[in-house]
Amino acid sequence: GHALQGPTKERGGPAGMILKDGYIVAQWGDLERVDMTFSVTKSYLSTMAGLALEDGLIHAVQDPVKDYVWDGTFEGEHNGKITWEHLLHQTSDWSGTLFGLYDWADRPDREGTFDEWRYRELHEPGTHFKYNDVRVNVLAYSLLQVWRRPLPQVLKERIMDPIGASTTWRWYGYDNTWVNMDGVEMQSVSGGGHHGGGIFINTLDHARLGLLFAR
Repeated sequence: GHALQGPTKERGGPAGMILKDGYIVAQWGDLERVDMTFSVTKSYLSTMAGLALEDGLIHAVQDPVKDYVWDGTFEGEHNGKITWEHLLHQTSDWSGTLFGLYDWADRPDREGTFDEWRYRELHEPGTHFKYNDVRVNVLAYSLLQVWRRPLPQVLKERIMDPIGASTTWRWYGYDNTWVNMDGVEMQSVSGGGHHGGGIFINTLDHARLGLLFAR
């Protein structure tokens, strides 16, 4: 059976806001209530990749990730071809197990069987889009290897504090995603909420990030 791997939270009512020229022109619901945001977390994760590129921690998105993450995650003929760009575009077709979750276990074909999922034909990296949280978590794990600091700390310092976000948002991984990084235990965060975790944040703080990107 399927078990949750990370924290979850009861949903509240709808909440949202519309910004025009930097002003709030419409709003509804509780703008300060912290909620799970599922795949919107991917926008925060790609921001971490952008900062790594800006800081020179990643030289080019076309680089194979195996040049940066050499612990076996990108070993082999197939996974060895995967670039940062493939992970960011969700076209990597990365194959393997991360923190006990198989890549094919996230949104498998309903018609298929275990054997069909497990022994499927792999697509050449870059040729086939698949919305898959396990592979998104491979991106989060790979970025942790490069930053060598918890991604929520980097996000707080570089993005959220400078744009005036509150201190109420959190970014979680799963219960078993702790990694020894330079002798310190750090949690590899998740890029969505399929198994729990991800970004828990209020409407106002989301809007601040949206405004940053709009500008």
